[in-house]
Amino acid sequence: MVIYEVTTDVEPAQIAAYEAYMRDTHIPDVLGTGCFVRATLDCSIPGRYRVRYVTVDMDALDAYLSQHSEQFRADFAAHLGGAVRVSREVWAELEHWPAPAPSP
Repeated sequence: MVIYEVTTDVEPAQIAAYEAYMRDTHIPDVLGTGCFVRATLDCSIPGRYRVRYVTVDMDALDAYLSQHSEQFRADFAAHLGGAVRVSREVWAELEHWPAPAPSP
């Protein structure tokens, strides 16, 4: 799996607008491209968020970046402008471990 992680710092006055836009528009639209298998929206402190988009391989991420990301970034900027600082990273999952079944 490959994780495309987008971290944002949102100005306090724009938090509600950011959360609504991400939940109702941006994340569903990005998932609608078919490039990702799931996404999560996390918050660490008020105004600090990360979205983790999970895809099966780098080819799918490359397709998203080359065919879709420009339009989504433009729409994001149109809705939230300079109220949000954004950083992006790509992570490759090396291994994962399921939790053991609980003991009876």
